[in-house]
Amino acid sequence: MSIRSFLPGRIGFGTAPLGNMFRAIPDEEAAATVQAAWDQGIRYFDTAPLYGAGLAELRLGEVLTGKPRDEYVLSTKVGRIILDEVEDPAARELGEKGALFEHGRPNKMVNDYSADATLRSVEDSLKRLGTDRIDIVWVHDIAQDFYGDDWVGVYESARTGAFRALTRLREEGVIKAWGIGVNKVEPLEMTLDLEEPRPDAFLLAGRYTLLDHARALQRLLPAAAEQGVDIVVGGPYSSGILAGGSHFEYAEAPAHIVDKVGTIKALAQQHGIGIKSAALQFVLAHPAVAAAIPGATRPSRIAEDLAALVEPVPYAFWKALREQKIIAHDAPVPLGEAA
Repeated sequence: MSIRSFLPGRIGFGTAPLGNMFRAIPDEEAAATVQAAWDQGIRYFDTAPLYGAGLAELRLGEVLTGKPRDEYVLSTKVGRIILDEVEDPAARELGEKGALFEHGRPNKMVNDYSADATLRSVEDSLKRLGTDRIDIVWVHDIAQDFYGDDWVGVYESARTGAFRALTRLREEGVIKAWGIGVNKVEPLEMTLDLEEPRPDAFLLAGRYTLLDHARALQRLLPAAAEQGVDIVVGGPYSSGILAGGSHFEYAEAPAHIVDKVGTIKALAQQHGIGIKSAALQFVLAHPAVAAAIPGATRPSRIAEDLAALVEPVPYAFWKALREQKIIAHDAPVPLGEAA
């Protein structure tokens, strides 16, 4: 099923920050941010067990439990089981992401992409979220950034386990759709080459943004569009550097990225627009992209995102980005080539 048929808009809410990513967020601030998203019309929420060892799911569920379930779309992820026993969050092995959720819950996380673990993960997420159903389930992080040279073996475990289990859940009507949620292009390209099983969509974080999109443009996005596999873009602000923050790829941004963002900011100011508008509208301009899900930890950020979605951006700005080689010459832009 095309997720476009039931997604309630082109912008959703990514809850990774609610798992205390980078910093410890008070419960009240987290709840106020989710409530602000709801109050301003956001009806698609994405979460995952990884985010703070279940913390983001718990916080999201506390707010959404009081909302009519038919009025919103919910996605979460599988691949990690959260246990009752505890560990040091800062000592977890998260590949390139290091101590990303060191401020999250101390519950031990076990990586497991088998069919049985997938079904257990869905059941556990339902309990944490306080809901009776999940609309979209993503198979989480089966890529190089978390598993290094072992990633292909992990992918194969998911292909024979999670992929098949989620296909059954979709066929039984338990979920509406399933896909893969990663920060790398290669696992998605590999999946498009499979005869079966067939995912409905991909959640691609950080690989189709103003700062990094060349690889996805080459093959992934055209092939996904041809096969009817929708793309949801996660991390449209590249971990925050395109929204006034200092992080890129979940770490402090290196000098060359800071310089590149400086160029984009200068051009945005020159054309009288916000850099958030440029970042968000760029990712949504590609026909393969169904939605984007920026994250937030403060209620005010929601209004900024929604304003960025509709701010008029002159074609001259996109032309300038091309001339400066910030964006690829063949990357679609909102106003089209004829503008």
